[in-house]
Amino acid sequence: MITVLGAGTGGPPPAVGAADLVVGAARHLDAARLPAGARRLVLGPLAPALDEIGAYADAGRRVVVLASGDPGFFGIVRALGARFGAGALDVRPSAPSVAVAFARAGLSWDDAVVVSAHGRDLRTAVNVCRAHPKTAVLTGPGAGAAELGAALARTGLDRTLVVANGLGSAGESVVALSPREAADRDWGDAVSVVLCLRSGAAVSAAAGTVAGPAPAPAGWALPEADFAHRDSMVTKFEVRALALARLGPRTGELVWDVGAGSGSVAVECARFGAAVVAVDKSPEAVERVRANAAAHGVDVEAVVGRAPDVLGQLAEPDAVFVGGGGSDVAAVVAACARRARRAVVVTLAAVDRVAEVRAALAAAGLTPDGVLLQSSRLAPLPGDVTRLAAANPVFVLWAERPAPRTEGAPA
Repeated sequence: MITVLGAGTGGPPPAVGAADLVVGAARHLDAARLPAGARRLVLGPLAPALDEIGAYADAGRRVVVLASGDPGFFGIVRALGARFGAGALDVRPSAPSVAVAFARAGLSWDDAVVVSAHGRDLRTAVNVCRAHPKTAVLTGPGAGAAELGAALARTGLDRTLVVANGLGSAGESVVALSPREAADRDWGDAVSVVLCLRSGAAVSAAAGTVAGPAPAPAGWALPEADFAHRDSMVTKFEVRALALARLGPRTGELVWDVGAGSGSVAVECARFGAAVVAVDKSPEAVERVRANAAAHGVDVEAVVGRAPDVLGQLAEPDAVFVGGGGSDVAAVVAACARRARRAVVVTLAAVDRVAEVRAALAAAGLTPDGVLLQSSRLAPLPGDVTRLAAANPVFVLWAERPAPRTEGAPA
């Protein structure tokens, strides 16, 4: 049996008891009262530590692992369980650091999104913070409060960061500040919890039923009337439905809406939990995007600029929607396709643009596909009868970046 003890978020140090090998971070080992004769192993690279734990366990010797807070929450229990099986573990958690951080802030957290940047790419945490009103980020070296603050400051979104360091220790620090202030401060190499809160967000008095972020919308491809727009310049709901299906917006990802117009695609992607940047050359259109986002209760970063020139200022997207279809659409699509990590979707009214857009997608290493979407809506006629009212046909083109081939997979 391998005993896993949660430590470091308040209360007395865990009682280690009898052990032949005690494994943990230096701070946890220093705080614990270790039994005489026990070997102390400071946790560094995980693979050698697991080998050592296995050698002791196989020999029938007693192993204790010390870990922060709840070791089953983004913690070492996952690696231990994968290596030795759940039946070999006796897990005794302490208070999760995320729970303690929210407690210090006086906030409930059943409606928060929790994301780990410890040993991971920070971009996912940044995108979650951009899209959701209440997020907790578990930080790590190179992905701490300063880096998170700098990335969020560039978005211009209104956020407050609560940085909780050394929870439960004598040096505990909990401070609320702006992303720019967090970026300008030296936080050292301490692992912390950062709460990212939408400024002025209402606190719901009603408890939810399912923990975590708000569920995905029950419906999408909203009617055009749900968006403010100019002269019917809004992506029609039939087209939007297919575009959303091919974009696949999701929590933790960033979507660009280039040539946003009313921002209907941007808003719907944000309703699915994605971070979204909407770009349009018209200041009036950008203001319309912001108004539509506010009306639907989502955050969309709206940027005035002409594509492709302005795109170099934006963070790398996972998926891109390109609307409008002007004379420079192929150049815009090419720039977007070079940056997109996963997918690009383009809508075109002119058949003349299709070939050059497909060529631009293929040249960027994506695999293009598409349809001509023709639809007719039911419309009333005098006498309580119905006719079919044809909408203008639209080409919907999409392209996906091929997944990297894993070693040993068939070519």
